[in-house]
Amino acid sequence: MKNILALFCTAIFLFSFGQKTMNLIEYKSSPKVFNIQGLSQSVSIDCGSSRMILLSGQVPLDAEGLLVGKTVEEQSHQIFRNIENILKEYGGTGKDIVKLGIFTTDMSQTAGFRKVRDLYVDTQNPPVSSLVEVSSLFRNDVLIEVEATAVIKNK
Repeated sequence: MKNILALFCTAIFLFSFGQKTMNLIEYKSSPKVFNIQGLSQSVSIDCGSSRMILLSGQVPLDAEGLLVGKTVEEQSHQIFRNIENILKEYGGTGKDIVKLGIFTTDMSQTAGFRKVRDLYVDTQNPPVSSLVEVSSLFRNDVLIEVEATAVIKNK
């Protein structure tokens, strides 16, 4: 009797906490964002009632791979346009962002970044963030790179 009860409880536990589908992870790219070979623009992880979206570091390149902007502020606009375009692939927006990782070559330009960031994120519930000054990014003319994590409710 104890074995049957243990088996029954185990089955209930597994079915109660199991995912509905086997496709828990989905990779997506946006045709509106420059695609760099060897990495995915984003990955979605099914968390049941919502999805967690992890974005690769976004840089200020347009869909053709051309640099947009010469200042941190100008480059940040393009970065957030890229982030928005990727999140739209999942039905989300910048308001769904819960975490940002910011890498900049000039910490003194943080105010310009924040001004742009606040146009795209939920300022009432701002995302958690990390800001790191780096000596350089993948190109000398790129001044800032931003990683993002978003949570979007499943429809």
